[in-house]
Amino acid sequence: MAASETQRTIETVFRIEQPRLIAGLSRMLRDVGRAEELAQDALVIALAQWPGSGVPDNPGAWLMAAAKRRAIDGLRRDKMAARKHQEIGRDLESVRDTSVEELEAAMDDDVGDELLALIFTACHPILSPDARAALTLRLIGGLTTDEIARAFLTSEPTIAQRIVRGKKAIGAAGLAFEVPRGPERAARLASVLEVVYLIFNEGYAATAGEDLVRPALCDEARRLGRILAGLAPQESEVHGLLALMEIQSSRLAARTAPDGSFVPLTEQNRARWDRGMITRGLAALHRAEALGGADGPYALQAALAACHARALTAEDTDWPRIAGLYDRLREILPSPVIDLNRAVAYCMAFGPEAGLAIADALGEAVMLRNYAPLPAARGDFLYRAGRLPEAKAEFERAASLTRNEAERRFLLGRAEGCGA
Repeated sequence: MAASETQRTIETVFRIEQPRLIAGLSRMLRDVGRAEELAQDALVIALAQWPGSGVPDNPGAWLMAAAKRRAIDGLRRDKMAARKHQEIGRDLESVRDTSVEELEAAMDDDVGDELLALIFTACHPILSPDARAALTLRLIGGLTTDEIARAFLTSEPTIAQRIVRGKKAIGAAGLAFEVPRGPERAARLASVLEVVYLIFNEGYAATAGEDLVRPALCDEARRLGRILAGLAPQESEVHGLLALMEIQSSRLAARTAPDGSFVPLTEQNRARWDRGMITRGLAALHRAEALGGADGPYALQAALAACHARALTAEDTDWPRIAGLYDRLREILPSPVIDLNRAVAYCMAFGPEAGLAIADALGEAVMLRNYAPLPAARGDFLYRAGRLPEAKAEFERAASLTRNEAERRFLLGRAEGCGA
């Protein structure tokens, strides 16, 4: 394997394993910042050793072992050793006299699912809602501050401050990295659902980079959703979110062509949709509705996804029903992004001018000022209305705003399709 190919493989493996590394190390050390540093140290070690030795059979375990050894070295030489040591029931002198194997065994006490514990910790009430989401996307999603800023439609310095303050607050409070129980779990559940869905969305439509989708993030979000459904079986919105993620995930394989280019929903080969995921998603949606949560935000979005899942062809899609569901959704979850999606539904149900009327009203929304999907949607409406020069300009503007290369190529292709 060529050196460049090996390095790409290492970086891909690290991107997949990084959330688990940070979660496990945070649980061991009660220090999110130090956990991030140790994860990066493990990557540096892998970049130095794997080109010669090859990628190990279990790269995640290898990276964790490397990070643990770095952590133990730090415990031995740092004045923080006494405090860290008390957390695993030993004193500083015994650290110096204890074998690496014994320390690792002490660190590996069973505290439940590490990723879920990290999310619940990052969603503690001591943090603001914005800080909770930003910190979880950084730690679990592996996004940079710039990518999170674009996902939140805000500035990079603002996101950086949220993340730094969030880490400091967690450290200062001495929080235990664990899944809470009883009323405390219920109080944090809404925030946890929000960040799990943010993680899923980053996998479903990557904010930046070469890849349009990051299926590993979608898989992880669905796994966390299933765990949450087991923890809170009577919470309708947990089942609503799980339904939404299952149905959306069913389309992942059809969203990209063999060359990695984007395939719009209306042009996807529906034979490639995963019917097993759709079945599970519809069952979860039925459960949410049976619990009285039909009008919950996630259940409504799952109902929207179900309209597409039930249509055997694009022409069979019940767009008037989808438009009606968006009318209900915007009443309980008002948002410019919801309104933009509603504009798309109105375009498909009632014609491009109906979609343009809604989209044009969103032009002044500060939140959407540099949001690529807005000019992309307007470009599609204008194209359908036969206003090709205007459509071309909108597609080009959308292409200039996106940070995802696959999406950029798709938008430039649409602009080219509008002619001179």
